[in-house]
Amino acid sequence: MVFPKANLPQSAHKALPGSANLANLLPTGTVFAFQAIIPSFSNNGRCEAAHKYMTLGAIILCSLACFLSSFTDSFLGEDGKLYYGIATYKGLYIFNDDNDDALDLEKNKEAKEMLKKYRLTAIDFVHACCSLTLFLVIACSSFDVQRCYFPKPGPNGDALMANLPLAAGILASGLFMLFPTKRRGIGYADRLESDHGDRKEEKESLKKGDMEPLPRSKTTPN
Repeated sequence: MVFPKANLPQSAHKALPGSANLANLLPTGTVFAFQAIIPSFSNNGRCEAAHKYMTLGAIILCSLACFLSSFTDSFLGEDGKLYYGIATYKGLYIFNDDNDDALDLEKNKEAKEMLKKYRLTAIDFVHACCSLTLFLVIACSSFDVQRCYFPKPGPNGDALMANLPLAAGILASGLFMLFPTKRRGIGYADRLESDHGDRKEEKESLKKGDMEPLPRSKTTPN
């Protein structure tokens, strides 16, 4: 159903562009999922009691996803496998270890020391709080959420919702620049960090019993 333009609150016209910019600072999948389900959950803003509960549940779940994603990290092992997990005070807790000998912490002290580098830091909590705040701003700036919970915000409410995304974006961008993080999240590990690039074929060849390593490519002078 298409609603007439007059039904859109004045604050929503100003808040939507700012919300789109804020989404770039958050996990893309979480924001897209929220934007996809919220029209159905809120009945396009025409909420009954059940719609309000479902909308609130979606906001809470997506907020938790944004908050917890700030503590996730990933890296490429020497075997070329992508490992991912969540940071703890003792190090990185791997989700997809599969009892691999390469990351067997009881047998491999080197792997244990490596995972300690991914332990929780104060910056992680700064980014988590910023991500949570930004998502809540995006959620409250949504037309469907505004129409569901704040159908008649009044002049003060319109002014707040129109300027809140801009203020939150400036504050979060400043904090992210002052306190940068090295967390990559799940699935974004830099392939240059693992020692399995162009020499992987050489290692596999040596394991099979070849006497000489594979030659590297050389540039010939003109």
